[in-house]
Amino acid sequence: MALEVTQILLSAQSVDGSVRKHAEESLKQFQEQNLSGFLLSLSGELANDEKPVDSRKLAGLILKNALDAKEQHRRYELIQRWLSLDVGVKSQIKSYLLQTLTSTVYEARSTASQVIAKVAGIELPQKQWPELIGSLLSSIHQVPSHVKQATLETLGYLCEEVSPDAVEQDHVNKILTAVVQGMNATEASNDVRLAATRALYNALGFAQANFTNDMERDYIMRVVCEATLSQEVKIRQAAFECLVSISSSYYEKLGPYMQDIFNITAKAVKEDEEPVALQAIEFWSSICDEEIDILEEYGGDFSTAVSDIPCFYFIKQALPALVPMLLETLLKQEEDQDQDEGAWNLAMAGGTCLGLVARTVGNDIVPLVMPFIEENITKPDWRQREGATYAFGSILEGPSPNQLVPLVNVALNFMLTALTKDPNNHVKDTTAWTLGRIFEFLHGSTMETPIITAANCQQIITVLLQSMKDAPNVAEKSCGALYFLAQGFEDMGPSPLTPFFQEIVQSLLTVTHREDAGESRLRTAAYETLNEVVRCSTDETVPMVLQLAPIIMMELHRTLEEQKLSSDEREKQNELQGLLCGCLQVIIQKLASSADATKYAFMQYADQIMNLFLRVFACRSATVHEEAMLAIGALAYATGPDFAKYMPDFYKYLEMGLQNFEEYQVCAVTVGVVGDICRALDEKVLPWCDGIMTQLLKDLSSNQLHRSVKPPIFSCFGDISLAIGENFEKYLMYAMPMLQSAAELSSHTSGADDEMIEYTNLLRNGILEAYSGIFQGFKNSPKTQLLIPYAPHILQFLDLIYMEKDMDEVVMKTAIGVLGDLADTLGSNAGSLIQQSLSSKDFLNECLSSDDHLIKESAEWAKLAISRAISV
Repeated sequence: MALEVTQILLSAQSVDGSVRKHAEESLKQFQEQNLSGFLLSLSGELANDEKPVDSRKLAGLILKNALDAKEQHRRYELIQRWLSLDVGVKSQIKSYLLQTLTSTVYEARSTASQVIAKVAGIELPQKQWPELIGSLLSSIHQVPSHVKQATLETLGYLCEEVSPDAVEQDHVNKILTAVVQGMNATEASNDVRLAATRALYNALGFAQANFTNDMERDYIMRVVCEATLSQEVKIRQAAFECLVSISSSYYEKLGPYMQDIFNITAKAVKEDEEPVALQAIEFWSSICDEEIDILEEYGGDFSTAVSDIPCFYFIKQALPALVPMLLETLLKQEEDQDQDEGAWNLAMAGGTCLGLVARTVGNDIVPLVMPFIEENITKPDWRQREGATYAFGSILEGPSPNQLVPLVNVALNFMLTALTKDPNNHVKDTTAWTLGRIFEFLHGSTMETPIITAANCQQIITVLLQSMKDAPNVAEKSCGALYFLAQGFEDMGPSPLTPFFQEIVQSLLTVTHREDAGESRLRTAAYETLNEVVRCSTDETVPMVLQLAPIIMMELHRTLEEQKLSSDEREKQNELQGLLCGCLQVIIQKLASSADATKYAFMQYADQIMNLFLRVFACRSATVHEEAMLAIGALAYATGPDFAKYMPDFYKYLEMGLQNFEEYQVCAVTVGVVGDICRALDEKVLPWCDGIMTQLLKDLSSNQLHRSVKPPIFSCFGDISLAIGENFEKYLMYAMPMLQSAAELSSHTSGADDEMIEYTNLLRNGILEAYSGIFQGFKNSPKTQLLIPYAPHILQFLDLIYMEKDMDEVVMKTAIGVLGDLADTLGSNAGSLIQQSLSSKDFLNECLSSDDHLIKESAEWAKLAISRAISV
């Protein structure tokens, strides 16, 4: 088979489609018939220096994919499959892999490194392959440099795959020693130094203990800083990447090194090649992120801080030197950066960092940046005008409005003129972006001094609408500015935009029809802005919103008429349908909440709109599914019980959405729409409940569905029960055990990280919303006694999450609500149980004295319900 495998692997890369397909079939067949033999022959191929590079690379890639997958459930299957292979076969494969590390062919070594790390990721946590790290390290100093490079690369990948708790500290120390020695300037081979520096990047997560030891930390930091001065650009870049990672993982240990790091980064930003300079700026952005997080968490008062990490104000101390360094980068723009969506260069990185610095230090940045702006804003060279505008836009979030508003009042007129008159596209692009930032951060109902007044409102709108006819990148930024302008008037009573509403809507529709609206996200931005203008409009403009409805319906109808599209055109059509469904959703929401006459007029369109949505579903595309599904949720809310007439045609798409495990966002949105429909139809949803509940229960039992969809499914149980009341009886025997086991899972969180705690709280909230809906649904029904057996478990769940002390406000409000619902629905049957409960009383008292008025309100209601239940 060995000779044959080589040929099949080469054929699988053939340019001839039929040869390739035949080879892929053969590989699949081999794998299915004899997995051990298949994996063995692949590892043998990879290890054999006489075989062609291409067949070896593919052999390694297939091996890697046989051990890992993106989808959680598939990954679990592959891990189990590997663990159940014969031990002899596995050790033969592993010995082939280790042998490949000595190959003179780089591609083979590098692929083997990755596969070894994948195997280690599976085996080390199971306490298997304990000799791996020792054998990798044992000969690292006596081997040729290409083997040393491969060994270090393997250690790097291994640290990426394996969690730190699966590796003993003794091994961690040895890995770090080998890696740091490999980075040393005394190491002759640049390939080894680069592999070592990249390996350190992955190993930093293991170095907790080493960073608490002053000597070891000093040594690591010295070697990293020295590597930033290497002759080889890739090593310098990798060393700065290590510094960036250290800045976020070990912020509190950086004090003694900051002066040196500043000098190194300043030199790199000024003189080094772009990939290195970008990482040097990234270091400061990362420090800003850390300090912003710390300051936000404690509101600046460290006397009451519970954190282990105080703020060291590194940015504040570096300000006088850091800001000039960043301002200098703003003048290093690239000619065509505004046309390229993925562009990222020195000027953009510098501006982004300047924005983070402004958020970190607030007012202190203003006097350091204003002279630069004043000096450059009127210069003949476009770079200076654009750099000055970018600097101004970057510092608008952070400093207090009192500092900024006077400056904006002076600058506004100048910027409006620049947006229409400046000859340079970059300057106009950045000016429109800066206006957007002004409207986003310094305009709205919370501002003491408004920057938009009756005197300048017309000029602002005229300029923005004019600028929407400019090049796509400028027009897109102008749409963005108008978006924030509209948003700022949302809660301000009569809006100064009302007289211009018709003109604004017309201009935005015109933009969506531009030939070049596909460039720079322009069409998307125009629809997003149109949606925001409609959403934030006042009652006076409702008749105009009503006129907009048939126009958007017609546009959607037009996309459905197009036949025989290429796949590229089909993708564009799908995107446009998504935008139009989103626009109709906003129109439906606006008109559904308007006066009766308008609502009645709008309802004449409901059948046509629903028909359009059903036709969009018939096109079957995931993105449109999502937008159309959301719009249908809005339509259900608007039409209420009348929505029942659409259910026979719509139900199959609802079911399809609930079955869409692959695109879990679609599934999540559909679950939300089930809730909307329950609220709209109440008991009329009953005929569809068997199908819906069956699918929701399937979703919950599936290990393929993304975990984020599970909390909303539980909430949905509550929505269904509220809608159909005691008819929920037949689902109790399925839903309650599911809720109980999820409740048990979510009540123990000790040792969980922030992300897990956040998810656990979402899960708890979903479970509690289900309980709440079920209790409320059964209230006043003769069947309430069916719920009594579940009450002790629910009270125990409330006890447990109260004891854990990591509930967020949302869960707290829902939890105290459930306690009240339980008492309210079960009456005297609940009274004694609540009195026996361990913490109900403490929990209630805590909620009654809460600063959050919603929690307090729920608690007062619960107190009343409990006292009624106890006194019966």
